[in-house]
Amino acid sequence: MKNIAIFASGSGTNAQNIAEYFNHHPIINVSLVLTNNPDAFVLERAKSLGIPSVVFTRKDFYETAYVLDILQEYQIDYIVLAGFLWFVPDQILKEYSRRIINIHPALLPKHGGKGMYGDKVHRAVIQSGDKKTGISIHFVNDHYDEGEMIFQDSFEVLPGDTAESIALKVHALEYKHFPRVIEEVVIGGH
Repeated sequence: MKNIAIFASGSGTNAQNIAEYFNHHPIINVSLVLTNNPDAFVLERAKSLGIPSVVFTRKDFYETAYVLDILQEYQIDYIVLAGFLWFVPDQILKEYSRRIINIHPALLPKHGGKGMYGDKVHRAVIQSGDKKTGISIHFVNDHYDEGEMIFQDSFEVLPGDTAESIALKVHALEYKHFPRVIEEVVIGGH
């Protein structure tokens, strides 16, 4: 069995979609949800799905081995970032090299980097006049949104699109592709 930990900072819709996809999977198990936000709704989702969860502080993450120790305690094989907004520290990057997967709500390398998440990305797509946008799933390295690309899918930006309408289309692509791509990476050893 391969164990996945999901890191999320917010409501956890992608985390829930991923957990439900792997429920009763013969090879992959979502074993843990971690968050830096004690008020994140992802904690409620994890509880309702029967998945253990851990809340950690900035100090826990960057100044101690607390989070790494928890990952090792739960025998985590892969980490999935699903709306997680902090930069992953070196000690975790080294331990999980090519085993941390992130999703970004645009076609990288455009509209990536520090502070580029959620509606900020969708507004940037509109402001730049992009004809297409979509999702990028990539390995995490020591630079925001610059890790090796695993998968991208796109759709046309229509003249009447808003940040909200783009967000809905992006979420649909995330729900459709993210669990399947995670499965391919974990089973295939990508």
